Amino acid sequence: MSDKTIGFIGGGRIARIFLGGWSRAGKLPGPIVVSDTDPHVLDTLKQEFTAVDAVCDGNLAAMNQDVVFLAVHPPAIPDALPKLKGAARSTTILVSLAPKFTIGKLAELLGGFNRLARVIPNAPSIVGAGFNPLAFSTSLTNADREIVRNLLAPLGECHETEEGKLEAFAVLTGMGPTYFWPLLYELVALGESFGLTRPEAIAGVRQVLAGTVATMSNSGLDAEAVQDLVPVKPLADVVPMILDAFRTRLTAVFDKIKP
Repeated sequence: MSDKTIGFIGGGRIARIFLGGWSRAGKLPGPIVVSDTDPHVLDTLKQEFTAVDAVCDGNLAAMNQDVVFLAVHPPAIPDALPKLKGAARSTTILVSLAPKFTIGKLAELLGGFNRLARVIPNAPSIVGAGFNPLAFSTSLTNADREIVRNLLAPLGECHETEEGKLEAFAVLTGMGPTYFWPLLYELVALGESFGLTRPEAIAGVRQVLAGTVATMSNSGLDAEAVQDLVPVKPLADVVPMILDAFRTRLTAVFDKIKP
């Protein structure tokens, strides 16, 4: 897919999502260097993606690539980045996959290096169905930006936006699947207990979700009218509790990750 060398600083969940998405699409770029402090994490990744060069504590090697994905948890960034000052090539593009740390702050931690982009990754990217909001530093040329877009394209939708909106997307889309997966797995299990096969239950849940969002977007009805289309609402009495949990907990998370 790409003749650019790729580095990952951090070999955990996000690296696996990106590598899995590229691999499933037959678009695995390379060579790829992945660095992590945990040898077990790297061994697991190497078993699944044999072409990857996995280096324990190899952040300097990962940073010396054409495109580098910063895939560590936000609390680790202030310690990790200053150690990488001067390690990047003059043409390197560093793509941060973390909320909270702005392009300006990342550049500061890197001693002025500003060939930067930020992406809020989305787990469905592992099957090419992601929604990955993206913002660029003004220092990147159109050609640079196209390199990043091409790398993200096999993972799903690449939504370019203002940097100031990325934390809102982190709550809405980055963490969003976690709000629904427990419910969806439970619905599928209930469907099976009611006599459906697992493929039937999954197909039904998949289509009802797509149809639910399509109705919100395309019916021309307001929220109250849309929700009134179905007369029987088995969970109506617990909806206020669920909505309160959404409002209070997600607002708290947003406040915590705001720059």
